[in-house]
Amino acid sequence: MALLAGGAAFSGTGSATLNGDELATISFASRSLAGMWELAQHIDGHFLPYYLFMHFWIKAGTAELWLRLPSAIAIGVAAWFLTDLGRRLHSTRAGVIAAAVFAILPSVSYLGAFARSYAFAAAAVVFSFWALHRALERPEGRRWVVYGVAIALVCMTHLFAVLALPAHLALARRAVLAPMLGALTAGFVPAVVLGLIGYGERHAISWIPQRGPEVWLKFPKMAAGTTTLGVLLFAMALAGVALLWAGRREAEDAGSPAGARDRAWALALAGWLILPPLLLLAVSHLLTPVYVDRYLFVTAPALALLAGLAVAAILRFPVVAAAVVVLLGCGLAFPDHVEIREENGRFENIPWALRVIKAEPDDAIVYGQSQVRRGFDYYADSLMPVDVLRAGDAPEPDGFGHPERSDVSAALDGRERVWVVWRGTKKSGLEDDGIPRVAEVKEAGFELSLAKHSGDLPGLTVALFTRR
Repeated sequence: MALLAGGAAFSGTGSATLNGDELATISFASRSLAGMWELAQHIDGHFLPYYLFMHFWIKAGTAELWLRLPSAIAIGVAAWFLTDLGRRLHSTRAGVIAAAVFAILPSVSYLGAFARSYAFAAAAVVFSFWALHRALERPEGRRWVVYGVAIALVCMTHLFAVLALPAHLALARRAVLAPMLGALTAGFVPAVVLGLIGYGERHAISWIPQRGPEVWLKFPKMAAGTTTLGVLLFAMALAGVALLWAGRREAEDAGSPAGARDRAWALALAGWLILPPLLLLAVSHLLTPVYVDRYLFVTAPALALLAGLAVAAILRFPVVAAAVVVLLGCGLAFPDHVEIREENGRFENIPWALRVIKAEPDDAIVYGQSQVRRGFDYYADSLMPVDVLRAGDAPEPDGFGHPERSDVSAALDGRERVWVVWRGTKKSGLEDDGIPRVAEVKEAGFELSLAKHSGDLPGLTVALFTRR
């Protein structure tokens, strides 16, 4: 099942082009260690553990497949631990079904083919629940050490992955309270450090709007990556919680200690699924807006696991029921799987923009946002217009942009045509209070001749301006 899930994720790695976040990974990880440390003091410092890993990974290359392979491997690791956790909680059948459901989720195919740390975070969270089950099953010192390491990995993969960890407290009991809290405390140290760094750099996420409780209605789609299948699996997950609670309540009434343990696991798994969106919105309102869908990907394994437990609990023909669920899920999610595997599957289609640009000799190009240049450096060939504002090949030491000349008019002196590319819609760049670089091109004596948008939001706009 690990190979199935990893393969499903990896199947989309070479079709959709890299987007701005993935190009930021290249920009950060390709710097020297000293340069990475300097940049981490200004932006994305809480991602530093992932960037350090990628720093050594990309020494073998920066091809799309290679950049995204670690995320696909992380999905496979998550599926393996999910399978075994399902076996421990119910049966091998439950674990296999959970991993199969996990593998068919569009969110898994999207973020499992994404050169960022979200798949790592999901794998670390599954690992932490698995390690906790082992430690509670046999409370030995080395098992608590493994649990502490798992908590540390959760904290280092993504700052908001820690929002799944309070669900562990549902499993605390007096006999293991001291070693469990000790492992949690030790493992949580990276979260404190990275959290302080992230709070100090919150200007980097100032683009995130404030959200209200209505976003919870979209949560099933966020976790699964598609609406219909997400709602179906969410209902199955709630049924899984109820069945785990009710089934083990009977065992408890019969005097079996397994009843109380499994009721606690019902609460823990429900918390794994429900707490992250609740806590993320709370953080947004108490500290700073941070509610972004992909930050909740750590809940996708919980959604799949609970759905797997629900299907495995069916007394008659559970294998048939599992096959129906997986095949139905594939059918419902098929359009979304196709969409995320298209060239514009990451909503920043730079190859499309390059095809729109029909450069003539002496044409110039200006970028509405300096960061957009990274994608053109990655995909463009030698036929590109002249980058007249570029002031050096090295990126800025404190950001992802590149040093640029400030006098646009002087840079365009003698040019008759200039291509302008910006992230966003046509309107966002062409309106009076839009993108400053576009306004500066107009002030330099150019007028709009052509403008095309890639189609999906925010997308890219390519515009041609000619001298008046």
